[in-house]
Amino acid sequence: MPSFNCFILAFFIFLSFLSMDVSIAARNLLQFPPLPSVPNLPKLAMPPIPAIPTLPQPSIPTLPTTQLSLPNPTLPPLPSLPTMPAAPKVTLPPMPSIPSIPSIPTTIPSIPFLSPPPSGN
Repeated sequence: MPSFNCFILAFFIFLSFLSMDVSIAARNLLQFPPLPSVPNLPKLAMPPIPAIPTLPQPSIPTLPTTQLSLPNPTLPPLPSLPTMPAAPKVTLPPMPSIPSIPSIPTTIPSIPFLSPPPSGN
């Protein structure tokens, strides 16, 4: 995961440099004198589009209005499945007890040589 975050950071840095180059290029283009306007071209006379010829219409046969009745097929009965014998009852042994995890001490023991020296009065 850290390498992915590093890649994302490098990608954003790359994009920031890319946009900086684009902004510098845009500023340079704005400093150029304006380009001359394009002259209007004369309109050419287009020939008329030919008309689409009409095609002969094919004759469509009439569809029958009555439906044919098909015979109703009868299927043979399904064979009966054999009965399965009852599974024997199995008792499982009790689960072993999980050993307890020792607790981690939260207090820091005092180290004698780091304590301040006794005051000598």
